Amino acid sequence: MEILELTSKAHDETRQGEAFAPFAEDLNSYKKKFYIESYGCAMNFSDSEIVASILNTNGFGATRICEEADLIFLNTCSIREKAELTVRKRLTEFRKMKQAKPGMLVGVLGCMAERLKNKLLEEEKLVDIVVGPDAYRSLPGLIEEAESGQKAVNVLLSRDETYADISPVRLQSNGVNAFISIMRGCNNMCSFCVVPFTRGRERSRDAQSIVSEAQNLFERGFKDVTLLGQNVDSYYWINEATDEVVTFAKLLEKVALVSPELRVRFSTSHPKDITEEVLHTIVKYENICNYIHLPVQSGSTRVLQLMNRTYTREWYMAKVDQIKKIIPDCGLSSDFITGFCTETEEDHKETMSIMEYSGYDLSYMYFYSERPGTLAERRYKDDVPLEVKKRRLQEIVDLQNILSLKSNQLDVGKTFKVLIEGDSKRSADDWMGRTSQNKVIIFPKKGYDFKKGDYVMVKVKECTKATLIGEIV
Repeated sequence: MEILELTSKAHDETRQGEAFAPFAEDLNSYKKKFYIESYGCAMNFSDSEIVASILNTNGFGATRICEEADLIFLNTCSIREKAELTVRKRLTEFRKMKQAKPGMLVGVLGCMAERLKNKLLEEEKLVDIVVGPDAYRSLPGLIEEAESGQKAVNVLLSRDETYADISPVRLQSNGVNAFISIMRGCNNMCSFCVVPFTRGRERSRDAQSIVSEAQNLFERGFKDVTLLGQNVDSYYWINEATDEVVTFAKLLEKVALVSPELRVRFSTSHPKDITEEVLHTIVKYENICNYIHLPVQSGSTRVLQLMNRTYTREWYMAKVDQIKKIIPDCGLSSDFITGFCTETEEDHKETMSIMEYSGYDLSYMYFYSERPGTLAERRYKDDVPLEVKKRRLQEIVDLQNILSLKSNQLDVGKTFKVLIEGDSKRSADDWMGRTSQNKVIIFPKKGYDFKKGDYVMVKVKECTKATLIGEIV
């Protein structure tokens, strides 16, 4: 499944093939060096940080140079076919690298590991270690097995693993932004999605451990945390000591109270679960960002029913109305799949019209590719021709470009509180930051005494479809 991006990389939550920086300066102090590449969504990036922590605790040190690694891991995603194809190509490259360095081990982590374990180990003989997303604690033992010449596998799913007690190693971090995983798995059975089968049932992490992690990050200088889950709005945890029930709205409040200087974001929301209480909590705390990623997938009620999304077109539009009424300046983004089974031109037009109605700032857009094991694969025929899928995808991409530019143009002349995340990629003379609405903004340093992690007021002077351009006021 292809992705056509409209946004700058600062907005992009898919981190295809991102390799991580060394955790330690003196790698010689570690018995083995490991290298990780992460594919797919922010959840995989977060999981790689958990893996790095487990390995580091057991005497392994991270490196960003794959050729010098003793262990190479690919943290994989099965949501889209293109991600799997990219990983397979990369594994072939690593197999060649192994021939030049006897003893090097290659492992596949995450969703693809769970789904394709036999193929990767026995048929194609590409890897030595296969570990599912709930089995990362077993990695040190599996590495020992692989070093003895055995194929090492653990893809067992868990009903209670949340890795709540593990402090993730912040890999390739800018020191400002960090992810906090608040839950794992998913109970929704969207017919196109493999996540319930590869990541297991939904379970929420101990709220106290989440708040402690946020506090620790803030004390270390981080200023922006994103609470991650397949469906964060269904977060639910009970403190057995006090019988306190912690919903997602209450968790948001707890994290916001760590410090007014700590920005709080979250992803992803399922439209059926985001509550009015969450919206009012966002309004109550200035440091909870006015931005919601609200995937719709299709604008057609008929297609939504086939997708098992459990809402109608009209219901989703009413949710957008509610968000904009309670949070008038809320940034809004979405996900779309074009060419789902039986999708007609009329269905496609309804998708385009819901985009115009919602006025998304940005969207992540894909054409449908059938994923083995999903409900859609078992129930429906993938009957929309590929050229039609691609044409429809291009049409929604073109529309989103228009909507993104229009949204940014409305910000010209406005002043925003911006968190500086680092230098602009195009020039060290400019800062790059983000607004509360999750929009990237570039502005000249001009000799001001600001640094990464500072807040600054910036007035927007001009824009492109992906970026605001301003100056400090």
